Amino acid sequence: MMKRIALLTALVASTSAFTSPILPQTARLTSTSVFGKKDKKDGEDAPVASGAEEISALTAGVKTIFSLEDIAKILPHRYPFLLVDKVVEYEMGKRAVGIKSVTLNEPHFTGHFPDRPIMPGVLQVEAMAQLAGIVCLQMEGAEPGAVFFFAGVDGVKWKKPVVPGDTLVMEVEIKKWNKRFGIATATGRAYVDGEMAVELDEM
Repeated sequence: MMKRIALLTALVASTSAFTSPILPQTARLTSTSVFGKKDKKDGEDAPVASGAEEISALTAGVKTIFSLEDIAKILPHRYPFLLVDKVVEYEMGKRAVGIKSVTLNEPHFTGHFPDRPIMPGVLQVEAMAQLAGIVCLQMEGAEPGAVFFFAGVDGVKWKKPVVPGDTLVMEVEIKKWNKRFGIATATGRAYVDGEMAVELDEM
């Protein structure tokens, strides 16, 4: 009898590693409340889970102005250093809003950092500079595909880490453009989930 009890205990212990812990009802609902609606129930807000279709529909109104293929015809950058996936707002010669989908497959994450991958701040600034380049390289005096360089960056402030799985939504505004020398001045900011991740006064 004792052998049977010991064997049963060993089996339970060995299988517990493959079972998920049972969470309280509130904990299970909390994980979906980020995306879900809230209904009033018994005087309290009760989170309602949303499915993939409803979550996907949150961006239905965001239209692509320049796809990745379009961007490749404007910028000289290529993988792994092309850091703008698409442009969703564009005012010729003035401003643009672009998207960078951050993924663990990007090579810099192998060393920055192995146990806590974070998108390097300098690459966030580079991504905004590339977005500014998409605007500038379509202005008078510029040529799409031309190589352009940083001359300086001022007033950079990082507000929160950007990590794999994040969608970095960037906005740049061109403040000055010298068509004779091809020199531009711009400001930029970027957000993750509606919270500012980085901003810069001038580049």
